[in-house]
Amino acid sequence: MKDRIYIYIILVTATFYSCNKPNRYQKSVDDYLQLDSTVLEVTTVADSLHVPWEMVYHNNKIIFTEIAGKVKQLDLHTGHIKTILEIPDVYQKRTTGLLGLALSKNDATAEPYIFLTYTSKKDSTITSNLVRYQYQTDTLINPKKLLQIKGNTAHNGTRLYVDQHNIIYWATGDAYDFPLAQDSTSLNGKILRLTIDGSIPKDNPIPNSYVYAWGFRNMQGLAIDEQGNIFTSEHGEAIEDEINAIYPLHNYGWPLIEGKHDLPAELELAKHKKLTQPIRSWTPVIAPSGLAFYSSDQIPEWKNSLILATLKSQTLRVLKLSEDRKQITHEHIYFSNRYGRLRAVMVAPNGDIFLSTSNRDWNPQKGFPKASDDKILRLSITNKTNSITLHEDKPDETKKAKGDILYKNYCASCHKEDGLGVKNTFPPLVGSQRIRDSQAFVDVILNGLDGKKPINGILYGTLMPSFSFLKDEELVEIINYVNRQFADGKEIGTDMIKKRR
Repeated sequence: MKDRIYIYIILVTATFYSCNKPNRYQKSVDDYLQLDSTVLEVTTVADSLHVPWEMVYHNNKIIFTEIAGKVKQLDLHTGHIKTILEIPDVYQKRTTGLLGLALSKNDATAEPYIFLTYTSKKDSTITSNLVRYQYQTDTLINPKKLLQIKGNTAHNGTRLYVDQHNIIYWATGDAYDFPLAQDSTSLNGKILRLTIDGSIPKDNPIPNSYVYAWGFRNMQGLAIDEQGNIFTSEHGEAIEDEINAIYPLHNYGWPLIEGKHDLPAELELAKHKKLTQPIRSWTPVIAPSGLAFYSSDQIPEWKNSLILATLKSQTLRVLKLSEDRKQITHEHIYFSNRYGRLRAVMVAPNGDIFLSTSNRDWNPQKGFPKASDDKILRLSITNKTNSITLHEDKPDETKKAKGDILYKNYCASCHKEDGLGVKNTFPPLVGSQRIRDSQAFVDVILNGLDGKKPINGILYGTLMPSFSFLKDEELVEIINYVNRQFADGKEIGTDMIKKRR
């Protein structure tokens, strides 16, 4: 009798722990983030990845792309990662590769479609491809190419979103061919709208055209809220990174106008041409990337906000929207330089937020990549309040913009803090003859470079924008800082800037 009671107790205990064990894979907590009243724990759910570019949620799994050409699946219950597709013709250089990812909105009993965007190269021609796959038993089968457009080694955009009506939105870049953004017959520099079989929806604003809106440079984020409002994040050139609210047939200005209409020439142009301004812009630039809309009650402080990942500023930004969703009323900044470049953001059905890092891409920041990069991180609520490690980042408004700060804000993302640049992509400042020639250096800063002439025998092919929008005093600070750090220490005054403008 005692043996039977003992066995019964064991069975009951085992059943209890089986039913109540965590239903998600959990590594140790990296950080605790204190909001106004909510505490979030930041947990690594996957590491040692290679530039996870986009993520979607499906049945307690995260399906994600890696830039070199693999689609992988993370089981949130076990932590197991499986490669479910490898695309052999992906062309990966700098910002090209396997990029966008979206999931169709099927009912619970049907397997969804997976949509992917990636660049390919044949001879010297680069294209961006939108391809549909069937998701079946943890594999992707039956590829169907829906659309192909011009690509380049930069400015490919390629975020995807599938709305509740199974309409695909594709945010495309200008493929480094700026005039295409203003050509409404081109598919580059656009928001494209198409059905899941690749056809043009009958209610598109331009009959027999995929084009929904235009005038974009290089969109890196795309989100749609529960009301159907569309938002994008976009890289500016040297200034004016943007968040845009997207409306059909609207022209967002690039390359005619960049960012807010606030310069005299922009205000004059806007009088004669109907162009739509961003709802938020940043100068210095922050390199905005993945974007998601947060509607959950799980984190009340962030409800009805856009969640933005950034690359250059290495931050997560929470952009609170107005009630009509037409303005950003507050901006909250977290994780400065904590996890490195943040590429993608995704909101799970339970309100958890997932972020992916991008520290093994072509442009890592100082101190990265770390041995365990790249990662997928989870932000989820916790009742632990005695181990807070992080708070909201508060900018130091008293710090003056001296040369080192201006260099970091405008130059270091390309030429790096040590002045060594990025091999075959951005030229080094160390050893540059142009820097030693003060007039030549000032001319480059004021006028930019088209990237078509070799520098020390190397053709970088990358445009350097003009920084003439900066004040004379700011340009002097940057030039003198560069000379002190990377050249012979020779300094100039504002008189040379005024003379060369």
